[in-house]
Amino acid sequence: MYSLRSVDVWSCAKIMGAIYGCLGLIFLPFLLWGGIGSLLFGRDSASFPGVAMLFLAILAPIFYGVMGFVMGAFTAWVYNLVAKRIGGIRLELKVEFSSSPSAMSPL
Repeated sequence: MYSLRSVDVWSCAKIMGAIYGCLGLIFLPFLLWGGIGSLLFGRDSASFPGVAMLFLAILAPIFYGVMGFVMGAFTAWVYNLVAKRIGGIRLELKVEFSSSPSAMSPL
């Protein structure tokens, strides 16, 4: 049995930023669709909401990525503090060997 004693804050922040940035991309088509639809089919005086939606579509993945980065770093930092006091997450690892020659070759 192994215990995860520490998490590298920088690597956790990068991974979480990338994951949340990708999740922000999920909203991109809906925001674009709403913004373009508002610009094309809205009244002349209603162009601001369409432009705002397009601006939000561009910023959503960036905002999600930045917040994922910040929260990933914070979460890893808190985990490291807590793991020092009460111990880390217990892991059970199993080593598996492959007979495939491609799995044995270095990258």
